Amino acid sequence: MSADAITPVFVRLKLSLLRNGLRQSGGRKAAYITSAVFALLFAALQLIGLIALRGHAHAESVVVLAVAVLGLGWAVMPLFFPSGDETLDPTRLVMLPLQPRPLVRALLTASLVGIGPLFTLCLLAGSVIAVARGGAAFAVGVVAVVLALLVCVALARAVAAANVRLLTSRKGRDLAVLSGLLIAIGAQIVNFGAQRIGASGLGELDPAAGILQWVPPASAIGAVHAVGEGSYGLAAAQLALTAGALAALLALWSRHLTRLMTSPDGSTLPGADSAAKERSSTGLGRLLPTGRTGTVMERSLRYVWRDPKTKAAWVTSLAIGLIVPVFNAWQGTGSVYFACFAAGMLGIQMYNQFGQDTSAFWIVAMTISSTRDAYVELRARAYALLLITLPYATLVTVLTTAVLGDWRRLPEALGLSFALLGAMLATGAWTSARFPYSIPQEGYKNVAPGQTGLAWISIFGGMMAAALLCAPVIALTIWLNVSADGDAWTWLLLPVGTAYGAALAAAGLKLAAPQTARRLPEILAAVSKG
Repeated sequence: MSADAITPVFVRLKLSLLRNGLRQSGGRKAAYITSAVFALLFAALQLIGLIALRGHAHAESVVVLAVAVLGLGWAVMPLFFPSGDETLDPTRLVMLPLQPRPLVRALLTASLVGIGPLFTLCLLAGSVIAVARGGAAFAVGVVAVVLALLVCVALARAVAAANVRLLTSRKGRDLAVLSGLLIAIGAQIVNFGAQRIGASGLGELDPAAGILQWVPPASAIGAVHAVGEGSYGLAAAQLALTAGALAALLALWSRHLTRLMTSPDGSTLPGADSAAKERSSTGLGRLLPTGRTGTVMERSLRYVWRDPKTKAAWVTSLAIGLIVPVFNAWQGTGSVYFACFAAGMLGIQMYNQFGQDTSAFWIVAMTISSTRDAYVELRARAYALLLITLPYATLVTVLTTAVLGDWRRLPEALGLSFALLGAMLATGAWTSARFPYSIPQEGYKNVAPGQTGLAWISIFGGMMAAALLCAPVIALTIWLNVSADGDAWTWLLLPVGTAYGAALAAAGLKLAAPQTARRLPEILAAVSKG
């Protein structure tokens, strides 16, 4: 079947998928419409902002960097959101009598339907208007917009086709946990860059733009600026580079489609040797205590490593807990006390302990027949969390102190971190028993429908209670820092904060244990709801 014959079919198929997806529920339709309105509103504002840059000395640097970041977003989108577009999976078409080249053209055309391509088109059009000078530049700009848009879409499709076996497998979905890390790092880099630009001006972007103007799809926008400057040879080279990148991506995409449609899927079948090795591996168990404590600790740590939702929460917390204090210290705007952010981010993982088990909690519930059993269960979960949190919080505090060079405050910062961690363990254990909620395993929601209020009470109520419990250590820290001879005694905050945090954690576990044992049926019903 030729591309001319199947292209309209695939466009109608894409429209049907969008329409039928919106018919599934009113909530999904409302979410899609809301996101579309916000995306288009942002695109319009961005278009206006880019047009306002016209004539600015550094307009080229801004738009080249913007288009380069846009291309990066199209490249990583299939990896972080594999279920965001069902048409990204070409394996659904393997039974149809289709040739790869006509299929590539049809899928490329169908991929231009959607909010993402429209948003990209607005940004590219605004970029051309911002840098084009003269009729020739605008004429080249039309070609540049088409090439850049096709490069972005083809890049996303080629990446999806190259990784579709992995992305559609259960293990492959773990790649989505990197999105939290990317967002955390990206937000801080953008914040740092914005502060640098605010202090030094847009000229800071020129060196990076000078390199990225040779990287497709940003090279297409660089060609528009080059034509406006009269550098026709440079513009021709940049357009040729963009066109060559598009041809290479289409060829790569076609090759992966051919392989997908002619080779069997064995990506999810582990070898016998690897499976036997995994079954016989007991290295983690040998390092943990014996009995129920070690078993519960090992189970909790395996959840962190294997469960996608749990891993996503841990990766995000680890990244943000390190980036916020260290980046602020690096910029000279932070404080050594910001290191407590690391303990706070990881302390949140103690909340909703039973919800992390989802419906499998019934197996745990069968082993709890007394308050003592509940106490050992909660204590072992706290030990598993401390196994990661204590060295991590210490490392972040030392790094923050080293960047600031304020070693005198290291003991009090560590003491505050340990006190906060103990308080969050205490309140987390209690709210886990009193306000449990379910975490859906499918999709990107972290709270089952109808349980949002429980989640807010559990997390934010527990965090406020933890802050209040830390008030004595905070007050002692303030008093020692404002008193005349208090500097000589600030080192005491490390042992005091550590002992106070340990006492709070022990008391919280003791209070939560009878609640857990008494409310097992309610907890099981709540965490199994999703």
